Amino acid sequence: MISLVIPVYNEKATLEELLRRVVAVDIPKELVVVDDCSTDGSREILARIAERGLGGLAGAHPMNTNRLEVLFQETNQGKGAALRRGFAAATGEVVVVQDADLEYDPREIPRLVGPILDGHADVVFGSRFIGETRRVLYYWHAVVNWGLTTLSNMTTGLNLTDMETCYKAFRRELLQSLRIEEDRFGFEPEITAKVARAGARVYEVPISYHGRTYEEGKKIGWKDGFRALYAIAKYSVKR
Repeated sequence: MISLVIPVYNEKATLEELLRRVVAVDIPKELVVVDDCSTDGSREILARIAERGLGGLAGAHPMNTNRLEVLFQETNQGKGAALRRGFAAATGEVVVVQDADLEYDPREIPRLVGPILDGHADVVFGSRFIGETRRVLYYWHAVVNWGLTTLSNMTTGLNLTDMETCYKAFRRELLQSLRIEEDRFGFEPEITAKVARAGARVYEVPISYHGRTYEEGKKIGWKDGFRALYAIAKYSVKR
């Protein structure tokens, strides 16, 4: 079974459609949804779904969905904190991070988890930069992503092309053996450093990417870039 951990913060516009797309993926799975104290109505949507079940989603036909757990953060703590709580609740053999904003296509989850299920990998990163369809957006975001990925590779010894990708899959036993400390987007370099230090077998697979503009709800900003730099430095020396 695959555990899909879905952090949510103010994603009312895309949340129900994302859940419809996720439950339509025909693999044995559970959904662990963590609302990070949303204020736009996402919390109320999730409370209704938790009460009625996924069958209450208009047009949704849950396929091979064994379990739904909806968790609510009492205060807004950040994506890393939401993931930390979701990871602790996951029970599947493989854990996948799935954002709620429709930038990543749930139909590609089988591709993402394939190297783990085949016994080749412990961790898989979905790369937006190795040959799939992607929306053309912010040039400087791409430059910053390349720089952060390069610095991360220099400190971990990996040769990733997209360290900052949302789409990551892990063997659950490995993931739950790691102590996640970052509360916000510093999670990405932190988890990369820690799986590298653990000697995990890391693979990349190509994924498509349908990025959002800030007007459409994109949240990551320049402060998160500086935090990522700090996290790369911190976890390159921390044991």
